[in-house]
Amino acid sequence: MSSEAKRNEILDAYRFRHATKSFDPDRKIPAEEFEFILETARLSPSSIGLEPWKFVVVQNPELREKIRAVSWGAQGQLPTASHFVVILTRSNVRYDSPYLVEQMLNVKGYPQDLVDRMTGEIYKTFQVEDFDLRDERSLFDWASKQTYIALGNMMTAAAQIGIDSCPIEGFNRVKLDKVLEEEGLLEDGAYRVSVMAAFGYRTKDPRPQTRRAPEDVIRWV
Repeated sequence: MSSEAKRNEILDAYRFRHATKSFDPDRKIPAEEFEFILETARLSPSSIGLEPWKFVVVQNPELREKIRAVSWGAQGQLPTASHFVVILTRSNVRYDSPYLVEQMLNVKGYPQDLVDRMTGEIYKTFQVEDFDLRDERSLFDWASKQTYIALGNMMTAAAQIGIDSCPIEGFNRVKLDKVLEEEGLLEDGAYRVSVMAAFGYRTKDPRPQTRRAPEDVIRWV
């Protein structure tokens, strides 16, 4: 396939994608295709390679109803989506947190002396001085931003193989955290909810896609 053909194929996927409000409940995404979507999330980039996420695929109808009760933006998606994903964010990603140290040592395989220098100097300066991430909420918001990279990749990958999706922020965060904590999914406070996404197949064509003109949103200097 030529570069031009590949570019057009990718852009067609972007034009195909829309925020699907309800799905065909009788159509299920094949297992191998949803594994592909999840793999694009797992392989997504994150700031300092932190991977501060967990992807909870909610297929249990009873749990979906509990989530629906506190999620005004998922009323149509939760009962009809083939697959529904709650994306969690690590609740403590400070430069000296056990998770960050473990990530550097055991996942990235960095030597101890390098980890000590990065967590004690480089990442501390980055978080505290460069980005002013000094409290729990600002650190959570920074980590949560990383999950949106994975979210975007999942939706784009889905669109490229003809699967619809919808990102969802319409929920009460405190109440949803409580629902998931009661299910043991937040691992004793190690995670909190960042965003959700539904996947499946549309039942009707969406309205024509609209976007601002390129000259309104792109500037070369």
